[in-house]
Amino acid sequence: MKKAILSSVIISAVMLSACGKAGAPQKISFFAMDTYMTVSVYDGNGKNLTEAAEKVSEKVKEFDSLWSVTNENSEISAINKSGGETAEISPETAEILQKTLEISEFTNGALDCTIYPVLAEWGFTTGEYRIPESEEISRLLSKTGYEKISLNGNTVTVPDGMEIDLGAVGKGQASEISSEILRKNGVTSALLDFGGNIRTIGVKPDGSLWKLGLRSPFAEDSFGILETGDCAVVTSGGYERYFTGEDGKAYCHIIDPKTGFPAESGLASATIVGNDGALCDGLSTAIYVLGAEKGSELWKQRGDFEMILVTDSKEVIITDGLAESFSLTRGYSDMPVTVMTR
Repeated sequence: MKKAILSSVIISAVMLSACGKAGAPQKISFFAMDTYMTVSVYDGNGKNLTEAAEKVSEKVKEFDSLWSVTNENSEISAINKSGGETAEISPETAEILQKTLEISEFTNGALDCTIYPVLAEWGFTTGEYRIPESEEISRLLSKTGYEKISLNGNTVTVPDGMEIDLGAVGKGQASEISSEILRKNGVTSALLDFGGNIRTIGVKPDGSLWKLGLRSPFAEDSFGILETGDCAVVTSGGYERYFTGEDGKAYCHIIDPKTGFPAESGLASATIVGNDGALCDGLSTAIYVLGAEKGSELWKQRGDFEMILVTDSKEVIITDGLAESFSLTRGYSDMPVTVMTR
């Protein structure tokens, strides 16, 4: 089988050099949660900004040690090896698990942290890609279901034979808590890039908005620019990680929990914008699975996020809350754009 893995950095900060009085940011980069992360701090009321950024690095690495499904010493691994027994977990793990289950509930299972064994069967956790037989998928799906998890305070019970993975929400939760750490340390202007999972703090020191380039699902460039203030921006797409099977078909790493097969919703990418990084992270996956129509219904029901969807047919669907702040780049100016209203 032909393997193909594209960069996970789907959103990039662009045109950030004009930062007014603050000049170049104080920046640190580190590796955690299986990706390179960068914290760029632009203004912090005269405080040591690098020290604040280093506190973020320490905290994210701590989260990685708690939540990594491949780390045998993590709390997630302990849960997966519990054999159905109740396990005690840290408040940090309980919080992210609670958020994950809530997103699973209101997306009707389009996000499901128990799908990990199915993902592994496809080879997306090891790089040894294969197309499983339908019987294998059916057997594994019988051991899934977020609603079977019992979370009570700092204890959790996962049925014997089930395994969980919080990767679909992990970087978003980490970015949200990291932004809180920076604010408490006096930071008023910063941009966190956690593997394409973006969290901004405030605006640029000169008062202008951040300009974020949105990665095209069809090429390694940006199809649009989003101007934004303080928020989280997360994109999921089938082009991030995929392989081409012997049948010549591309199979992406985002699994539809209902079928056990890679999602085929008609979307090439889903970008979610909101005030909670964990919510945006989980929704970017869930809405990619749901597709444009069901994703639009969910957006109309809720009032806590906006979105930019790109279809397989190269059309852009954008919610009206972003209509004034989004623009196509020169090379994609002919893409049809539909603005969705409630």
